[in-house]
Amino acid sequence: MGSDGGVVERAIEAVKAGRPVLLPTDTVYGLVTSAYREDYASRVYGLKGRAETQPTALLAATLESLLECVPELRGRAGVIARTLLPGPFTLILPNPARRFRWLTGMRTDAIGVRVPVLPAVSRVVADAVGCLLATSANDPGGPDPATLDDVPPRIREACAAEVDVGPLPGTPSTVIDFTHNEPYVIREGAGPAADALARVRAALAA
Repeated sequence: MGSDGGVVERAIEAVKAGRPVLLPTDTVYGLVTSAYREDYASRVYGLKGRAETQPTALLAATLESLLECVPELRGRAGVIARTLLPGPFTLILPNPARRFRWLTGMRTDAIGVRVPVLPAVSRVVADAVGCLLATSANDPGGPDPATLDDVPPRIREACAAEVDVGPLPGTPSTVIDFTHNEPYVIREGAGPAADALARVRAALAA
């Protein structure tokens, strides 16, 4: 399937309707939909086979879009976000207003956020929708999909649209928790965690 305008329009329409879509990011193929309703999230969790007590990332095409969705990302959290995003990171940041509680798992006072450097076609989709729920398009614990052919058939067949840009790096984002005084690396991934932490320390000290 090519990434022509028809594909993009189908993806946008599907995401706005809360249906699951396969969308390439800067790391792996993601299983995404609109982040704005709990029943949309439940649909994706059910398709993936993921427990709703597990957190899922809130993805935006730009930092500005992210701040519109979570305007409390100011002060220390804002500095961290502006330092590392866009980039191959998922940042766990304070969520004092408990926004998007259906994405936060058991910790409603924290939220995982992503602003990837998206392929152009994916950015069009994300820009048209606002914020997306995004998880890797794999079985829980399964290999991360670098191509659409790596997506489990049951997931691929249940999606309302898919956008194909060919092979991706295949390494998921680096996940860092910044909700405490000392940051904690949850998953080392596509972005070097040590470099990220050094950049954040410098930014916060400035």
